[in-house]
Amino acid sequence: MPENMLPPLIVITGLTATGKSALGVEVAKQLGGEIVSADSMLIYRYMNIGTAKPTLEERQGIPHYMIDLIDPDEKYSVALYQEQATKCLEVIIERRKIPLLVGGTGLYIRALTEHYNFPGTENNHELRQSLVRQAQKYGQEILHMRLTQIDPTTAARVHPHDLKRVIRALEVYYLTGKPFSYFQKRGQKSKYNLIMFGINMERQLLYRKIEERVDKMLRLGLVEEVQNLLNKGYDVGLTSMQALGYKEIIAYLKGKNTLTEAIYLLKRNTRHFAKRQLTWFKGDKRILWLKVEQDNISEVAQKIAGRYKEMSKILR
Repeated sequence: MPENMLPPLIVITGLTATGKSALGVEVAKQLGGEIVSADSMLIYRYMNIGTAKPTLEERQGIPHYMIDLIDPDEKYSVALYQEQATKCLEVIIERRKIPLLVGGTGLYIRALTEHYNFPGTENNHELRQSLVRQAQKYGQEILHMRLTQIDPTTAARVHPHDLKRVIRALEVYYLTGKPFSYFQKRGQKSKYNLIMFGINMERQLLYRKIEERVDKMLRLGLVEEVQNLLNKGYDVGLTSMQALGYKEIIAYLKGKNTLTEAIYLLKRNTRHFAKRQLTWFKGDKRILWLKVEQDNISEVAQKIAGRYKEMSKILR
């Protein structure tokens, strides 16, 4: 299909705590857009504070998709996200609205903006448990080294401590005989007219924003939210419950550390997460980076809206 006939897609991504959600709403208001979340934690119900899920008030009437889809103990996959989010984009485009993909989960974004053909393999419980036991016995780095040997392309994209995705990539290889990267046809063009923005800020400001965000979560009741999840019977070993912001508070509630220690770890781990995000996104040359300062969300939103309008004129 000629480029000027492809539907538009604005992507707003970048580091945690930089204000992507608020920025997405501002851009949507200026362009008549609707938002599809690209955040792997916003899919969970009952997990609102620790995920920094935008409230209805913060959404300001802008429709948001791919939020509150499943309970914390339900299984989910990137392949399922790809299928469901693609349908959401189609709905928005049919409504003659501008779709915005907003969030910081890099694999979710690539699943929608590149030709990712996910392998149709079911999870093999015995194989997966065997790999988990190996990670526990020998360390997570051993599995990542093994992945590097059989699929260096995928290993370069997955952090050694992202055990879930390391195991999934190994699982695909063992079950299909082909590396996970075989199923990702990155050379093909996107089926959207993409305009991608990455949001970053000066490091000290970012670290201050991270600290302020964690402090706000605690004021809003993060500890109580985690306790309620435990009271509902959600196991601490669930993928959702091991997420940033939850595993640290669970350790406190289980008596493994003090609240002060839990807060310190949460802030530190969030800083480390931001560094990993930057490493991931810096490898995507399609992204135009914009620097956010203390109170210039509206200004950055105007830049994004202006770039989109310029692109639209060129493609007419």
